[in-house]
Amino acid sequence: MKLSCPALTRWIAVLCCLLSTTYGVFAQSPLAYTTFSKQSPVAHLYPAYTTYVSSEVRGTVTDSSGALPGVSVFVKGQPGIGTTTDLNGKYLLTVPNDNTVLVFSMVGFDNQEIPVKNKEVINVQLKRASNSLNDVVVVAYGKQKKRDIIGSVTTISPEELKVPSSNLTTALAGRLAGIIAYQTTGEPGQDNAQFFIRGVTTFGYRSSPLILIDGVEYTATDLARIQPDDIASFSIMKDATSSALYGARGANGVILVTTKEGKQGKAKVYIRFENSVSQPTKNIELADPVTYLKLHQESVLTRNPLAPLPYSQSKIDYTELGVNKDMFPAVDWMNMLFRERATNQRGNFSVSGGGQIVNYFLAGSFVQDNGILRVDKRNNFNSNINLKTYSLRSNVGLKVTRTTDVMVRLYGTFDDYNGPVDGGTGLYRKVMRTSPVLYPAYYPVDEEHRFVNHIMFGNFDKGNYVNPYADMVSGYKDYNKSLMSAQFELRQDLSFVTPGLAVRAFTNINRASYFDVSRSYNPFYYTATSYDKYANTYQLMVINPDQVGAGAVPQGGTDYLGAPVGGDKTVTSNFYFEGAANYTRTIDQHGLSGLLVVTARSRQDGDTKTLQKSLPYRNMGVSGRATYNFDGRYYAEFNFGYNGSERFYKTERFGFFPSVGMAWYVSNEKFFEQYKSTINKLKLRATYGLVGNDEIGSPDDRFYYLSDVNLNSGTNNPAFGTDGRYTRNTIAINRYENRNITWETSRKANYAMELSLFGKLDVVAEYYTEKRYNILMGRTYIPYTLGLQVDLDNNPPKANVGEASGSGVDISVEYLQNFGKDFLIQARGNFTYARSRLDKNESLQYGDDLYYLNRINYPISQPWGYIAERLFVDDDEVKNSPAQTFGDYKGGDIKYRDVNADGVVDKLDMVPIGFPTTPEITYGFGLSAKYKGLDFSTFFQGTARRSFWIDTRATAPFVSYRYRADELSGYILQNQLLKAYADDHWSEENRNLYALWPRLSPVLNNNNSQTSTWFMRSGAFLRLKQVELGYTVPKKYTNKIHIDNIRVYANGTNLLNFSQFKLWDIEMAGNGLNYPIQKVINAGIQVAL
Repeated sequence: MKLSCPALTRWIAVLCCLLSTTYGVFAQSPLAYTTFSKQSPVAHLYPAYTTYVSSEVRGTVTDSSGALPGVSVFVKGQPGIGTTTDLNGKYLLTVPNDNTVLVFSMVGFDNQEIPVKNKEVINVQLKRASNSLNDVVVVAYGKQKKRDIIGSVTTISPEELKVPSSNLTTALAGRLAGIIAYQTTGEPGQDNAQFFIRGVTTFGYRSSPLILIDGVEYTATDLARIQPDDIASFSIMKDATSSALYGARGANGVILVTTKEGKQGKAKVYIRFENSVSQPTKNIELADPVTYLKLHQESVLTRNPLAPLPYSQSKIDYTELGVNKDMFPAVDWMNMLFRERATNQRGNFSVSGGGQIVNYFLAGSFVQDNGILRVDKRNNFNSNINLKTYSLRSNVGLKVTRTTDVMVRLYGTFDDYNGPVDGGTGLYRKVMRTSPVLYPAYYPVDEEHRFVNHIMFGNFDKGNYVNPYADMVSGYKDYNKSLMSAQFELRQDLSFVTPGLAVRAFTNINRASYFDVSRSYNPFYYTATSYDKYANTYQLMVINPDQVGAGAVPQGGTDYLGAPVGGDKTVTSNFYFEGAANYTRTIDQHGLSGLLVVTARSRQDGDTKTLQKSLPYRNMGVSGRATYNFDGRYYAEFNFGYNGSERFYKTERFGFFPSVGMAWYVSNEKFFEQYKSTINKLKLRATYGLVGNDEIGSPDDRFYYLSDVNLNSGTNNPAFGTDGRYTRNTIAINRYENRNITWETSRKANYAMELSLFGKLDVVAEYYTEKRYNILMGRTYIPYTLGLQVDLDNNPPKANVGEASGSGVDISVEYLQNFGKDFLIQARGNFTYARSRLDKNESLQYGDDLYYLNRINYPISQPWGYIAERLFVDDDEVKNSPAQTFGDYKGGDIKYRDVNADGVVDKLDMVPIGFPTTPEITYGFGLSAKYKGLDFSTFFQGTARRSFWIDTRATAPFVSYRYRADELSGYILQNQLLKAYADDHWSEENRNLYALWPRLSPVLNNNNSQTSTWFMRSGAFLRLKQVELGYTVPKKYTNKIHIDNIRVYANGTNLLNFSQFKLWDIEMAGNGLNYPIQKVINAGIQVAL
């Protein structure tokens, strides 16, 4: 065969391209960018590369900081003729003729179009995009340009999520329009924020959003552990159009996170290290021990002057004088157990880069969070909270051919925890229920006990009082938690079949495991007796010698750590498969796209101990999307999800969830040209559709289409024989089958406007409505005469009869102003108003005569209680007022309003009080500025229209309170006295009818502990969430040491709080007796190589 010179050249180019594609040979050679004709032997493999007998153009593409690899360079109108820049930003392209126009395009930069006009060299400097219209946003099962999005999708820059915390969820509040979030504890490892998308519009089992990381479902704790440095995009999907493709799992909204991938270019190394100091935002102030003694005496006398007093006058006098604090203790338990502050460390390392064949992103991180618990040096172990978190991530992409890409994602995160057996919150609650005047934390070693091998902890009477210090230092708990994930993705461009067609598939397998173990010794408790006031001496007596039986309270003391006590052990395995075909095409002024996705997931929980939990959780589905736009002005979109779940009977197993959306780009109309200098962008959009929720019940109660029958029940057993001594187990029916139970469904509508003014101000405003129906709930009106064996009061038959609705507004505003090239200011803010309404709930409906008790049409989390008018003046007023049915009460106790005027105050007088316990308004605003190398930012977060009720049982002084009936069984508890209650309570000397606390009582007064307006407080607050000051070292210095970038910074979070509530951190709401939320001061450095 005889080849002409041009043909020979073409065949050599083909060979070079094949070698380059398969093995990376000639990756830097200009031949790697040579184009081929459609008649080429490899045209069917590489149809995008077409040759013409014409001229060559070469050049370099840069931005303000240097060469840009990966820039698309193609002929305008003929995208099949194109290439990309290499590692040094260079390109070489054969163009058809001298009239050709080249287009230079890259995400995040403005496109440039340059005519060739006989030029052989065209160098281009791209500018950063002045707006984000061409930015690509991650949406359900794919990506869309921001200008093409019709649904309600809000994104946030990962940089804004870099707060001095190891928990990502604590950064969400106030930063994204549509997110309602709040934090109730600051304990390391337990400090996840509660967050909802557009509030809570269901009273069913699950109200939290679906969380997807790289397309795979994970838990809120998994989201909390992800490193902001690893995040490429963070999106929330709020309406039906954006989440309908998730069908049965998208009713509560979707959070979608993607992690970084490598980009073509030289290897970039990134290092960030931080060291921080944390301390409580606010500590609860307790009354001093002497005040505690005196007011405890008063609490007894004011209720019954003839009752015996808890303390002698000499004890009060000696305690006040500070005489022998071992015999007359005055213990500051807070200071004994908790330090003022703790230090924490965080480090992150990553390397990324790639060539034309392989790209990679590798990252690792280490986080250490310490608690504020004190450590007793007499122990040979540390019981302070210490949580170490390690994570590793590897995202490696391989270009197998010019049309085939493979991505392998590996991820692992590991938690190693050490801390007290009861946890930080458990100890905090014990402190709040321990008397400060009965016994010291421990006694010093005296001559008689100088050879003991244990700490002599203090206790009282029989030793059955709680000593929180002993509980803290007498043992420790370890837990290990790990998550391993492996994901394989395949992407195939099928443009050679038809332009714009592509398919992809990926499989993810992940496994999460957890186990904990505790070791502790039984404390030896001592009490001081035989006090000689003249010699100021006492005798120590051990309360629980080691021969005390195992069943005693307390247990017999030991000098050593006992055998490990195993706790929970869980393993969860997940499998997920997703396959999709995507089509995108622009024909003249018509933009078309289509997407079809099939999914399958399975989850298996190990060590579940119950039959229903041990069975796999499985879902399958088909989803699709079709979009159309005309001339960038008119947009339409249709989405659907068709999903199946193992939870339902075969006739209800699959659900169909469609949605539609339309948008009008007003500012792209010709008639709008005259306004574009002022109004740069005006876009209107609307969506409507259905989404579902299949998590409608407890995992212990999954298969409602099956009866739950116990064939060997041990309850209500019949007795036989003359004396009833013989019994037989019976059959018990726990649940009757209901084959009609189905999905919880949400019907959503969304209306939005996007507006840009003067090229500086961007506003997005959205109004939405939602109707939730088929909510699973227990039936109320089932007569006992039906003869059903189930417990109608505690476990009634369930059905999809509940309904609720919601509506609200999301607004986000961003302003950017440049003052020359060195100075810029950016301001941003967002506002979310989300209101829910209960539309149907059988258990909460009343007749016409009690219409005011109906909870229908009120918010789902609306508190109900009594209207407290004031405190009773005296006992005479008590006798002449409507009877209150809550136990004994007298002058100085709370007086409630008789709403229905029937002469009795009871449950029929309860009314809605305050705002819902879930905030209806969340907002945030911030300001950032940059001048040369200096940068400064601040951010405020707030909530409004939220109420909470102070837990009077947990805070009532002197009383015994348990959070659970079986908590600390056998032990005597005695609540502390809050300083605020000591300073402002009703007494014979202070007959203030509006005092903070009513008449004191040594036991729980049921009348004063009713949910009422007396202890209802506004949950509104404004918090200075974050402040940061940073400095970037000029390049003229870093270049000398071969470093691309060095930035040092200092920041802080939870620095100030503005609210009317002063007892504890208001974000903790009604019961502030938990491990406190932390204020953090942080310093860090980040280096790029």
